[in-house]
Amino acid sequence: MRPLLLALLLAGSVGASTALAQSAAGRYPVKPIRMIVGYAPGGGTDIMGRLMAQQISDALGQPVIVENRPGAAQNVAAEFVARQPADGYTLFMSSAAHGINVSLYAKINYDPVRDFTPISIFATSPNLLLVHPSFPAKTVKDFIAVARRTKGGLNYSSSGVGSSQHLSGEMLKVMLASPMTHVPYKGSAPSLAGLASGEVDFAFNNIPSAQPLINAGRIRAIGITSAKRSPLLPDLPTMVEGGLPGFVTETWYGFLAPAGLAREIVTQLNEVAVRAVQRPDIRERFAQMGADPIAEPPEFFARYLAAEIARWARVIRESKARAE
Repeated sequence: MRPLLLALLLAGSVGASTALAQSAAGRYPVKPIRMIVGYAPGGGTDIMGRLMAQQISDALGQPVIVENRPGAAQNVAAEFVARQPADGYTLFMSSAAHGINVSLYAKINYDPVRDFTPISIFATSPNLLLVHPSFPAKTVKDFIAVARRTKGGLNYSSSGVGSSQHLSGEMLKVMLASPMTHVPYKGSAPSLAGLASGEVDFAFNNIPSAQPLINAGRIRAIGITSAKRSPLLPDLPTMVEGGLPGFVTETWYGFLAPAGLAREIVTQLNEVAVRAVQRPDIRERFAQMGADPIAEPPEFFARYLAAEIARWARVIRESKARAE
């Protein structure tokens, strides 16, 4: 009887453990969640992160606390998140730099694929090709001619090393086979101020940041980096329409977790994001920011990130861009 009793007790113990684990997974989350943002408050990634944090909080009934850890084109934040437990209580609100930094920096202390679990890419946003009003080009075609005949090359500003704006400039340099000098600023606002004051020849930047200066006549938009025209600027041609086949770049917004996050939690968080971007009020917010919503499963995000890493690796290799 004793062996039988012992077997029954063990079976009961295993069953109880399994039930407890399932119950714990079903109760997620039971405490506040942290959303780590790799940039200072007020930028596009921060705004998108706070918007999604509110959706997660509303859906799951726990506070989602946004924590800004700026530095090194979000490398500081990425390294921090990669070292956290894979329990669903630390999320990484990321942008295009996550697919760029692995090639741009000589060394980073994390792997952008192996150390993370993709959850949801929920929006993309193009950049604008911007010039000072005195710049002798009003179209992308004119810009190409000016760039190719300017001795010593043009210089351009961006919101910082590793941003999609920086790499858009490097891609343009490669495509035109013309020398160009990158002048990084600490954010979109100072980058645009530098352009408006004539410190640089051109810049890439996003629609929400640039539009007030465009409306004030302090800078001029001559192209957009999306595959199609933006409803916010319907008269502005794409870079492709302007004579640069294949010139399509965008920043993206998505959130990841440390590697090894339970599939049940990944699915739960992804479903929150998918439902959020299908809401009319969220879509309207995105439209005001010039962003396009994406409602796809985590596998889509994983494939998208892999493609981004490969694409920017080629641009960085050909342009010889490096983070100082």
